[in-house]
Amino acid sequence: MSDALYETDFYAWANQQAALLRTGKLTQADIEHIAEEIESMGKAEKRELVSRLTVLLLHLLKWRHQPERRGKSWSASIRVQRRDLTRHLADNPSLKAKLDESIADAYGDAVIQAGAETDLPEDVFPVVCPWSFERMMAEDFWPE
Repeated sequence: MSDALYETDFYAWANQQAALLRTGKLTQADIEHIAEEIESMGKAEKRELVSRLTVLLLHLLKWRHQPERRGKSWSASIRVQRRDLTRHLADNPSLKAKLDESIADAYGDAVIQAGAETDLPEDVFPVVCPWSFERMMAEDFWPE
């Protein structure tokens, strides 16, 4: 029954599983699907990290390569992403071990987007991220 409910009504399944866990009825719980969902939640947190890094790096690249177009919107986006990244890593401190990998993933995406948004060829941008995490997160850092 639990498998069918998992496939047909995830919301009902999730509530059912939460009730079983809270009452200690572990033998009745759908352990395999619960484990899959927990793993999926962890992957979502990493995707969130890469997504926020991508937005930050995109705007830092545009800031550096199109100084004539700098404005409040880019500045605000950089500042907000820094704040959001700080909060996200505070909520998920083990993601700090994934920073190098996440920055590399995010930077590749940021270069593609920066090329599209600036009409500059992608080879104008450095091949690897030119900034450390600490540098890009520094409030006083604005690449020139």
